[in-house]
Amino acid sequence: MSSEHDSQLLKGVLSLLLLHLISERESYGYELVQRLHQVGLTEILEGTVYPALARLEREGRVSARLVASNAGPARKYYRPTVAGRDALTAGTADWMSLAAVVGAQLARRLPAEPQEGA
Repeated sequence: MSSEHDSQLLKGVLSLLLLHLISERESYGYELVQRLHQVGLTEILEGTVYPALARLEREGRVSARLVASNAGPARKYYRPTVAGRDALTAGTADWMSLAAVVGAQLARRLPAEPQEGA
């Protein structure tokens, strides 16, 4: 798998990925960046994750709480709301359906030369 992913594709699926990660366990922003890097999405940076989390919070899909930290300022931990879990379920179904259609098309064998139109 390539270490480079299309940034526009990632932007479109970032909210879904974040909802999935915080549905696994409550997390703070930098921890989410690290978890994304662990699965191979190393090009996703804090400057992309924090605005996405703020948007999810405004939309009511995540809630946040501040937790004191021994290593610096308090951390904002995120967890999904009921609306966030619903969005995750619907978004996952949509993504899987789209991925199946796109995958099937891209897996089709190509002719040696494009066919001429009528």
